[in-house]
Amino acid sequence: EVQLVESGGGMVQPGGSLRLSCAASGFTFSSADMSWVRQTPGMGPEWVSGYSAGGTTRYADSVKGRFTISRDNAANTLYLQMNRLKPEDTALYYCGLRAEYWGQGTQVTVSS
Repeated sequence: EVQLVESGGGMVQPGGSLRLSCAASGFTFSSADMSWVRQTPGMGPEWVSGYSAGGTTRYADSVKGRFTISRDNAANTLYLQMNRLKPEDTALYYCGLRAEYWGQGTQVTVSS
C-alpha cells in the first residue's frame, strides 16, 4: 500500500523558511517520479516542484530560486526547502507519487 506522509508545515513570518518532508512507503521510492503541489481554499491545485527518478528537478516560476526540492532515496524521503517565504505561499502542501497518489498534506501559513 502506497503511503505518503507530509510533515514540517507551520506558521512563519514573511521572509522565513520551512522544510517540508514526505515519508514514503509501499513502493520503490528510488524509481519514482515525485512532486509537490499546493492548494488554497477555493482554488485548484498548483504544481510546485518535481523530482524525477532520473534526477531532474523542476520548479514552478512562482517558487523558482526560493524553493529547493531534494530526495534521500536511502531514507525514502522527499523534501522541500522553502526560503524567502511570501504570504502567497500559504497553502496546504501535498507530496505526490506520479500524480496518482497523494499524502494528507501539511499546512504552511506565511503571515506577519
